Amino acid sequence: MVSSGLIIGAGAVLALWAVLYGLSGKREVDPLTGEPIQKEEGLEVDLFVAMWRTKRLLGFIDRTASRARKFWKVYGDVGIVVGFMGMAYVFYALLKTALAALQTQGKQAGVQLVIPGLTIPLWYGLIGLAVVMVVHELSHGVVARADKLPLKSVGLVLFLVIPGAFVEPDEEELKKAPLRTRLRVYGAGSLANIVTALIAVMVINFALTPLFQPAGIEVAGVIENSPAFGVLEAGDVITGINGETIRTLEDFERVINGTRPGEVIALTILRNGEEKSLSLKLGARENDPEKPYIGIYLGQHYTSKVGHEALVFPLFFAFYWIYILNLGIGLMNLFPLVPLDGGRMLDDVLKEYLPEKLARPVRYATIGVGLLLLALNIWPALLNLAR
Repeated sequence: MVSSGLIIGAGAVLALWAVLYGLSGKREVDPLTGEPIQKEEGLEVDLFVAMWRTKRLLGFIDRTASRARKFWKVYGDVGIVVGFMGMAYVFYALLKTALAALQTQGKQAGVQLVIPGLTIPLWYGLIGLAVVMVVHELSHGVVARADKLPLKSVGLVLFLVIPGAFVEPDEEELKKAPLRTRLRVYGAGSLANIVTALIAVMVINFALTPLFQPAGIEVAGVIENSPAFGVLEAGDVITGINGETIRTLEDFERVINGTRPGEVIALTILRNGEEKSLSLKLGARENDPEKPYIGIYLGQHYTSKVGHEALVFPLFFAFYWIYILNLGIGLMNLFPLVPLDGGRMLDDVLKEYLPEKLARPVRYATIGVGLLLLALNIWPALLNLAR
């Protein structure tokens, strides 16, 4: 049965595309060829593909590249090395999860679809994706200009519901460039994402995590018909048991291990910011009747040492999703399948070093295996989404 949320989401997507088609207007057509003329700037919409181009950032990219041309070339060389290492890692990781998906008939998680508001948090997801796109495409552009390759435009793109950004090089000039230059350009984007992920995780570990302190045990969920059912609720924070302060999971485990099945314990909890006192009769574990059983899923609850929780927690989650999305998408972009950067890197190397008679079957085999691995990894994610 299709969920109402999925129906509403599909309706919103169709409405968005209707607006985009209306804003784009009728495309100009070349009178000689009858082909649509590509706009140098502005909005252009095809079948569920929308592109907005501008030349406004080209000057900034030129200035950035010209100030440290040698640095950006070395940066591009590092991107080549990281690119091929990442390519091998992603291929291995997807092969491993594909085999696991086959063995578990899709129950083992593969790749996670990145859909803000559906598979990842809406606002943190949008912030993370914006950072992914900006650093990725600017890195492509700066490295291209460091090697004096011309750029035509920069812009935003939307594939159905997947947002993106792009720096549009002069493809003819890029094809004529030496292999090393092309590989620098292709590898620069993912390197920027990986570097951004490393910066984000350092900010999390050294600047944000020290601001937090454990302040109780959060009830993540309550098992139906368990002793806690009807007493505790998801979101409650346990701060005391039998008069003892509970700050960490270790505190909770120590106090509970000192109780017995059938004993009534006194709980101090926070519910929606309000302190409450509750009583709960412990049950017995099925696999060990002498040990107490409550029937809740637990999580560590934190508060800010410096206050300002309305600022500190959003900052933490924003940097967390910047880290996760930059690392995941940056690596995934190195998968050896055209049009991903990893695919373009491998394709250009095959063309350079192998005769066409040998390069072509290798290319087709790579495409076939790549598509199969992607399908096997996306299959569990689609099943979870349908549920």
